[in-house]
Amino acid sequence: MAKQPKPPSPHALSKFKEGLAHHQQGRLQQAEALYLAAHRLDKEFADALHHLGIIALQTNRLNDAIGLIRQSIKLDPSDPGAYNNLGMALEDTRQPVLALEAYGNALHLNPDHIEALLNRGNVLQTLNRWDQALGDYDRIIKLAPNYPDAYNNRGNVLRALGRHREAIISFDRAIALNPGYVQAFNNKGIALKDLNQLHEALNCYDRALSMQPNYSDALSNRAIALKELGQPDRALQDFDRAIALNPVNAQAYANRGGLFQELGKNDLALRDYQKALDLDSTLLPLYGKRLHVQMLLCDWTDFDSRRDQITSLLMGGEPAADPFTTLTFVDSLLVQKASAQLAIKLHAPENKKLGLIKRDKFGLKIRLGYFSADFRDHPVAYLMAELFEKHDKSRFELFAFSLGRPTQDVMRQRIASAFDHFIEVGSKSDEDIAKLARSHGIDIAIDLGGFTMGNRIGVFAYRTAPVQVQYIGYLGTMGAPYIDYILADRELIPEANQNGYVEKIAYLPSYQANDSLRQISERIFSRKELGLPEDAFVFCCFNNTYKITPDTFDSWMRILSIATNSVLFLFANNVQTQDNLKKEANRRGIDPTRLIFGQRLERDEYLARFRCADLFLDTLPYNAGTTASDALWAGLPVLTLSGESFAARMCASVLKAIGLPELITSSTLEYEAKAIELVKNPELLQSIKHKLSVNKHSTALFDTGTFCRSLEMVYQTMHERSRSDLLPCTFSVKSQ
Repeated sequence: MAKQPKPPSPHALSKFKEGLAHHQQGRLQQAEALYLAAHRLDKEFADALHHLGIIALQTNRLNDAIGLIRQSIKLDPSDPGAYNNLGMALEDTRQPVLALEAYGNALHLNPDHIEALLNRGNVLQTLNRWDQALGDYDRIIKLAPNYPDAYNNRGNVLRALGRHREAIISFDRAIALNPGYVQAFNNKGIALKDLNQLHEALNCYDRALSMQPNYSDALSNRAIALKELGQPDRALQDFDRAIALNPVNAQAYANRGGLFQELGKNDLALRDYQKALDLDSTLLPLYGKRLHVQMLLCDWTDFDSRRDQITSLLMGGEPAADPFTTLTFVDSLLVQKASAQLAIKLHAPENKKLGLIKRDKFGLKIRLGYFSADFRDHPVAYLMAELFEKHDKSRFELFAFSLGRPTQDVMRQRIASAFDHFIEVGSKSDEDIAKLARSHGIDIAIDLGGFTMGNRIGVFAYRTAPVQVQYIGYLGTMGAPYIDYILADRELIPEANQNGYVEKIAYLPSYQANDSLRQISERIFSRKELGLPEDAFVFCCFNNTYKITPDTFDSWMRILSIATNSVLFLFANNVQTQDNLKKEANRRGIDPTRLIFGQRLERDEYLARFRCADLFLDTLPYNAGTTASDALWAGLPVLTLSGESFAARMCASVLKAIGLPELITSSTLEYEAKAIELVKNPELLQSIKHKLSVNKHSTALFDTGTFCRSLEMVYQTMHERSRSDLLPCTFSVKSQ
């Protein structure tokens, strides 16, 4: 039994009561002086110390608060309120485990202490202990059914658990109890946004802001919805205002940085990401975002240390980079798999709400569902368009589930016409898209996005079809137990590398689909009009600049230092990136004028421009994919350095498919030596170009019809196993 404190002296109690009256009126300075006087009159007066601690907490003197309240607890360990307030101070000093202990002590003394239940639930949320937090809020509601904060916080937990519709009901209950509850309107907006009900989310943010115009969080969240609705100017205005109102809101800087990145203003994105991290270093995903925009800018400040820090965090289970970014800076199947599995765990865990898909009857045709946000002018569409057209419609019924905003470009129209059913689902929730796919009886669902921009991985977490497949958009494992297969070839995933993938592997004779109908402009570019010297050897790389790492650039500069009459033709679509690359060249002793930058062109002219180069130099750890095929289609040989991971072996797969294995190297020394050899031996280079011109029409890479038949054999095998209730397994098909 806890020791009971002795009663305070009459003089100390009088001072304390006088202080309490001031405290209740908000006169903290006077109250503190009187509590201190009470303490001096009676050193064992626990309530005086406790209330001194409360004032220290209210005035943000957190360490003082912790010390004072702990002293009061020593004198009176039977006061649940003291433990509750200690927990609040510990929580504010980012000591959640100790805060939990304090709230637990309060609840041990009084299991019905509503404030302690609420506070413990909040800490459990920060620790991602959602089910326990939900239990605390449910208990509050049982004790106090009309307590709006409990419903609001309960809604936040339900949203985190992916139970968005239940969360909205909880927020609505909070609002019904308190119609002026701006935080509940804001949180309901977030839940609606999660369901992709963006206009309804906007209405909630507008309601919150009509009551509290300077509500920074609602402004920031409204900006996110506006961004996703394709209204970047309005979004930027809201972000700017949110930050002006609360200059220490780290998340607002992070969100604005994301908008700048989407707008291609990477220098401003980098500034905002850095500011957000300066304010709150626990925003772990920003470590990866910051590095990615640095890579887009070819700003390699602290590149090695930041890459190593992110890698270490990922391997420790901390989400320091999204999986796509991870592919760009580390060639490790182990790290990439860890990154993918972590992303799935946090953002798209398996959801069995819709139950198993049971089929008693099967149609005469296999129903294929292709899911993508990129049925438009996009590299994935460039590769896939002819494949869609060549599918055997007598055996397969084709459904496109378009996840992005509708566009009217020529590629979109071409792709839409190739499908039996082209369904716009971008405005629907993940659950509703999965239900729709199930209602159409999709047999095999193919995700063409993976972890790329606009992805809707959560759709597949609900299971859209008996078989779910990952292909072409994301070059690595999805790390998800509900993605059954990844398509590959033996070059991309050698048998020794299979453990790097969660999925079973369906091996094709060659991996990459291609469009043999792509048009090359008849325009003949001169080197002069492109700013290229007439008599120099022209290396080129039109990969996105985030693929250029310091190690790759080191190799290129060593090649240029030996091939003295050569230049490097690159694509960098902003002056800052160009300037950074020139500075890096100069640091390595290479005249910056030997780096020449091309402009963005229409696709047919972009293809024609390749003919002004002599050799394409690939990047590692993220190889050229579509760009490699583009260069080869235009007749330009591509030299690659092959690594371990899928993305680091992509170009080798392409070269194998077109019969040019001599352009695949496996070490930096071999890569550089091969480049120099091709400069010094023009006859060898010319023979490779001749071989390329012949192989272009006689090998697998651009033979879409044969590729399509092989892919259909893969789909047939998957479907037959599924119909027979056999688990997915790794298998291969021969060229058809």
